[in-house]
Amino acid sequence: MNGLLFVVTAPSGAGKSSLIRAALEEEPGIRLSVSYTTRAPRAGEQNGREYHFVDPQTFQSMAERGEFLECAEVHGNRYGTSQRVIDEMLGRGEDLLLEIDWQGAAQVRRLYPASVAIFILPPSVDELGRRMRARGLDAEAVIERRLTNAREELSHAPEFDYVIINDVFETARRDLLAVLRAERVRTARQIGRHPRLFQV
Repeated sequence: MNGLLFVVTAPSGAGKSSLIRAALEEEPGIRLSVSYTTRAPRAGEQNGREYHFVDPQTFQSMAERGEFLECAEVHGNRYGTSQRVIDEMLGRGEDLLLEIDWQGAAQVRRLYPASVAIFILPPSVDELGRRMRARGLDAEAVIERRLTNAREELSHAPEFDYVIINDVFETARRDLLAVLRAERVRTARQIGRHPRLFQV
């Protein structure tokens, strides 16, 4: 029985990473996939934990060798997910979560149609801008570009299996946790993982 693949997407600043971290603390059976990126690490980020940070030439070489399950350019930086790592983990029956943008999500869903796609929606674009400015990580020009891109990203939310509105963090955390847990106990998945329990 192959593992279950979750794909979580949100515009920058919607609180995706914080929600995922909080939910996975309570659902330890799901591993978080670590993507590759050409962007520079932010304060407090560690190579191999938040991302594998590589230079553009290394990323391009990996892409040319077909090493990425999905890759996309987001806000001027490139991001990609290792095909080999995903295949190996799912093949071992591990449940896995990908934190990627909508372009990557579309690529993954074509290759893994049984994956579960979740979109984290901010309460409004104005609130999204307020959150970006409050965290103080980006210049105003970068924030404006991200807000413009966010409007395009938000238009793809109806393509996902679940939409979680991150207005009140605790409510959104519980909603995400509920989706993860419910999908893991679907009947077909339980039969595949525990066949002997269903032998009567």
